[in-house]
Amino acid sequence: MIKNNQPMLNRLHIVLDVLVMAVSYALAWVCLYVGNRLFTPDRGLLPPQYYFVMLVGIVPLYLILYTVFHLYEPKRIQQRRYEFANILRANLIGLLIITMVLFLLNKNLYYQEYSRRMVYYFFVINVILETGERNTIRLVLHTFRAKGYNQKHVLLLGYSRTAEGFIDRVLTNPEWGYHIWGILDDNKELGTEYRGVRVIGRTGELESILELNTLDEIAITLGLAEYAKLETVVAACEKSGVHTKFIPDYNNVLPTRPYTEDLQGLPVINIRHVPLNQPFNRVIKRAVDIVGALVGIIVFSPVMFLTAVMIKITSPGPLIFKQERIGIHNRPFQMYKFRSMEVQAPSEEANKWTTPHDPRVTPFGHFIRKCSIDEIPQFFNVLKGDMSLVGPRPERPLFVERFKEEIPRYMIKHQVRPGMTGWAQINGYRGDTSITKRIEHDLYYIENWTLGFDFRIMFLTFFKGFINKNAY
Repeated sequence: MIKNNQPMLNRLHIVLDVLVMAVSYALAWVCLYVGNRLFTPDRGLLPPQYYFVMLVGIVPLYLILYTVFHLYEPKRIQQRRYEFANILRANLIGLLIITMVLFLLNKNLYYQEYSRRMVYYFFVINVILETGERNTIRLVLHTFRAKGYNQKHVLLLGYSRTAEGFIDRVLTNPEWGYHIWGILDDNKELGTEYRGVRVIGRTGELESILELNTLDEIAITLGLAEYAKLETVVAACEKSGVHTKFIPDYNNVLPTRPYTEDLQGLPVINIRHVPLNQPFNRVIKRAVDIVGALVGIIVFSPVMFLTAVMIKITSPGPLIFKQERIGIHNRPFQMYKFRSMEVQAPSEEANKWTTPHDPRVTPFGHFIRKCSIDEIPQFFNVLKGDMSLVGPRPERPLFVERFKEEIPRYMIKHQVRPGMTGWAQINGYRGDTSITKRIEHDLYYIENWTLGFDFRIMFLTFFKGFINKNAY
């Protein structure tokens, strides 16, 4: 059993964090000292003790911030990027508090001379070292758990699709350190096995099994048809005092990542979590879109000029091709592209996919489609608010009507603005590829949106998103 290991690990974590903060602060002072000698030798520094006395307040402040931002929670299934985001948030707030304190101490003669660069050096170095420390701890723990040490023994209550899914994930990730002791179920025969995990008894035998004192955790994995037993099972688990978690069997009913909110004591389950429904997130994303679109227009203006010239030289007709697409909240809009085909009647264009060796595509059009240059005018769609830099790609009304009947959850993509690039596109789902896979990636993006995720997609677009092997 590992019931006492987490508090011990947390204490070790705190000691290591204190050491990392001290080292970061010392390195910040070295950077300040060296920088002062090299660039401003005529300007003196305060004696070291006036800098290092600040550690007396910084260390407890940061330990509190790390606790508030959940940096001492178990790392079994905590993702690195979320941990890094919390480290960054805690250090940013710490930076603001220290800066405010120095402002208040400005009346003191010594602290008038306290170099603010010291605080910024500490911020950068501490974020780097804290991230390195925690990733090292994570690596050591994962290595030990993968070898069978520090295991958490879990009993499953109920054989269901959820139980099988839990077993699949645990066996795929041995570094989590879970050992599934067995399953208690009232419907399956004793000895029924799934990937080495057997049904070892009935739910009524829970108390006698708990008396063996070999379990760290109970996971309730009852099937939907057995939820009438839930109240009795939860009461037995609570009576045992063993940590209990409930893994609902609604994946096929609500195939999403729902979240709960409290309605004056009444828990309400929202079927889908869409971070961009929050006003603050929408404002931040829109601000990034406007700045990014302006920068994109300026940076790509030479490419747009040359493309316009080549289109005029190689094919008669307009420079810009406008096509109706479906955007946020199912609203239609006109999406802009550089024209890559011969001019054709709207009725002919609207109902056809582009096919390999399509005779409608001009030679230069084939080139700009392959390199995604034809998409550059969509920066103006972003400025207008029809589109975002990142999001699910928009589709024509005809195909939206078709896909919403053929593909479950297809219309969910219209809860956010469509994008110039997206998670599906950088994973290779562009052009003539699986619509189902594309929607799976779009839904993952919608439910897991963060500003950092957007920047990651934009960065990867430069390496994976411009050249489209599926463009015709």
